[in-house]
Amino acid sequence: MNKVYDHKNVENKIYQDWIDKNYFSSYPDKRKPYTVIMPPPNITGILHMGHILNNTIQDILIRYARMKGYNACWIPGTDHASIATEAKIASYLKKKCLSKEKIGIQEFLKLACKWKNKYEQIIINQIKKIGCSCDWNRKKFTMDSIMNESVTKIFVKLYKEGKIYRDYSIVNWDPYAKTTVSNEEIIYKKYNGKLFYIQYKIEGENNFLTVATTRPETILADTAICVNPKDKRYFNLKNKRVIIPLCSRSIPIIEDDYVDMNFGTGCLKITPAHDKTDKLIADKHNLSVINIFDDRAIINKNGLIFNGKERFKAREEIIEFLKSKKRLVKIENYIYNIGISERTKYIIEPKLSIQWFVNMKDFIIPTLNFINNKKIHFYPKNIKKKFNHWLYHIHDWNISRQLWWGHRLPVYYYNNEYFVVSETIEGALKEARIKSDNIFLSYKELRQENNVLDTWFSSWLWPISVFDGIRFPNNNEIKYYYPTKNLVTAPDILFFGVTRMIMSGYYLMGTLSFKKIYFTGVVNDKQNIKMSKSLGNSPDPIDLIDKYGADADRVGILLSANTGKDLIFEENLCLKGRNLANKIWNAFILINTLKSVNCLKTNIYAELAIKWFDNKINKFLYKIEFYIKKYRFSESFMMIYKLFLHDFCSLYLELIKSNSKFLNKKIINQTIFLFKKIIKLFHPYMPFITEKIWQNFKSKKNEKDLIITNLQKKYFFKNKLIKKFKQSITFISIIRNLRINYNISNKKKIKLLILSENKKKLFYSLILKLGNLCSLHVFKKKPKKKYYSLIFETKEYFIPKLLKSNKLEQKNKIFIKTIFLKQIKNKIYNKKFLENASLDIVKKEKKKELDCLKKIFILKKNINEF
Repeated sequence: MNKVYDHKNVENKIYQDWIDKNYFSSYPDKRKPYTVIMPPPNITGILHMGHILNNTIQDILIRYARMKGYNACWIPGTDHASIATEAKIASYLKKKCLSKEKIGIQEFLKLACKWKNKYEQIIINQIKKIGCSCDWNRKKFTMDSIMNESVTKIFVKLYKEGKIYRDYSIVNWDPYAKTTVSNEEIIYKKYNGKLFYIQYKIEGENNFLTVATTRPETILADTAICVNPKDKRYFNLKNKRVIIPLCSRSIPIIEDDYVDMNFGTGCLKITPAHDKTDKLIADKHNLSVINIFDDRAIINKNGLIFNGKERFKAREEIIEFLKSKKRLVKIENYIYNIGISERTKYIIEPKLSIQWFVNMKDFIIPTLNFINNKKIHFYPKNIKKKFNHWLYHIHDWNISRQLWWGHRLPVYYYNNEYFVVSETIEGALKEARIKSDNIFLSYKELRQENNVLDTWFSSWLWPISVFDGIRFPNNNEIKYYYPTKNLVTAPDILFFGVTRMIMSGYYLMGTLSFKKIYFTGVVNDKQNIKMSKSLGNSPDPIDLIDKYGADADRVGILLSANTGKDLIFEENLCLKGRNLANKIWNAFILINTLKSVNCLKTNIYAELAIKWFDNKINKFLYKIEFYIKKYRFSESFMMIYKLFLHDFCSLYLELIKSNSKFLNKKIINQTIFLFKKIIKLFHPYMPFITEKIWQNFKSKKNEKDLIITNLQKKYFFKNKLIKKFKQSITFISIIRNLRINYNISNKKKIKLLILSENKKKLFYSLILKLGNLCSLHVFKKKPKKKYYSLIFETKEYFIPKLLKSNKLEQKNKIFIKTIFLKQIKNKIYNKKFLENASLDIVKKEKKKELDCLKKIFILKKNINEF
């Protein structure tokens, strides 16, 4: 076998073997279910390191559950991602000098389907490449026919119950995607803007009212100026009007407590079509509404001479116009937040529009009860505060999107403005005939709503719809697998999906969608910047897998991760993973090369090592399970890593090798047994190499593959034995340090003297062997002279001092060290050397000088003690 582990010749074969043997598939049976649903990645391109972290953690949980005897079911899937996918396709068309409007809806949807098929396959292959043991027979897509029917059914149900409504309201408008977006799809950023002070002439007077605004481009949409009724500066303006400075239209001066008297001049321009608060004030005071922008945020005909200008270009021209008319008083620097569309990175424009909404008030109280009564467990726990804050400040959910790719609303219009809501067009026609009192109404006279639903409307149903629990609420699968066990997700879908899935679980099933939620951290680069494909700072996971192997890639991301905290990922962590894989492989080769000999003598060192390690690994099994249950994956992995590297390789195997003359079959078999225990523990984290080694060790034809081998259920261990062994190893280190300090060769056998009261404190047979001691003597009283004293855990031990015959040897060593010291001093006190050598080299030479002086001091001390 090769000394270096070759992942390229292992991973694909092992994964295909698992698939062929149907190990990932799950069907309801008598076992307890352990269900995980994959938060479906968007079909917008390849996966990034955040997906690798998320899917690695899910795979650890599912493999561990499978080995614990659960019926493990991990359902994979992909998300159609309306806005994100449509933006990607629009960008693709733009490069070909095309647009979705040019090619038309039918061609666009054909192209979207091709896009979905291409990128879904790429994503699935990437998930397989990392070793994820998903049930591929259950793979779902959010626009599959079953999903589509489920979404339609819930929309109709909510509408009939009065929980969905249609309203003319201010929404967040993305001018690039030309659609609304929800509050959760906006990123707010600090913007170094300007505050413009503009004069409005008071109608019928020669006086002016100065208004401060950050958005002069909306002046022509003003329908009032508002002041606070308590503001003494404006008492004289009651019932007066002002003239808009860009045209001759007059608007009223109104009063409202909402106005902040300390902001700007205390006068607020009211533009109801482009600000949510302004719209509320306008409704309260019965003001008219003027829309100034089209769907691309370009000034429309209401903008008069600025018609056709892009909003920020119009701002520049309006400011120049106001300057020329001497209506611009001053401009101040002003920092404020602006909303950016998360998907397209365009600045959001508030816009008055007819949209569809879900009334959220009926969902809030049950969700808060689930969260605050600890029926759902959060990891990390502090995430619960964000849940509560969002729920207490929740708005109705705008669910309609002005896109072509997505679930079309089951809304059918007739007689132009009237509509019905139905699961099918046949049902819609029947209902429309009744409502219109026209039995001759035909299909041709029905027009389905062009808008599609927000992507998250399908996602909030995901834990139920994957089991077809919406179309068939009491089917066997939903009863067996639901509620799911865990949800592993990134914090960025906390409000988009997680909270809403909790809401839908209560609404449809009367229970939770999942029992535990683990939020991974955000994966950052070494500059602590979030990794993203757009920034180009995220490596391609497949390139890393090809270079280092899937196991190494998984280890690399785990070495970065800490429960729920953001993490910094560097490629060299994958190198550490590969080195670990090679170390495991070399341990496997070493164990395979151990040869048994016919020896009647008992190997007390090997037997002691076997007892110790078997007890220690059993103790660790308990701790590892505890850490996994608490979602402390890095800690659980590091525990196994140290157990293997420090305890098994550095101690256990060294003890075995050092007594190779006395190895029998029993010891070798027990060594293989213990190594296989470690391999079992490593398997959820490093599935490929562990399965490969396991299959090489398989002695019986009917022995199970590692993936379906059960872990121990009970953990028996003797803590006293483990502690005594650890103390003995520590004592050996003290002896070795003493040898260094007193310049005693490791080859030289020495005596150990102990007091009778300390006789049972340590494993002295082990100390004699590894400390290279020739004999052990027990004294009742403390020896008087000629002994080095060792203090260990408040107990005193003794080693005889060197014999006088060694005095000449010590003097020779002093002579050699003195010559070496002189050579170092000649170098470091030489001016040319100091001028030309780097600071690091000078430091190294000075350290040599110091080390040499210490050794000479110890040697002289030894001679004096003779």
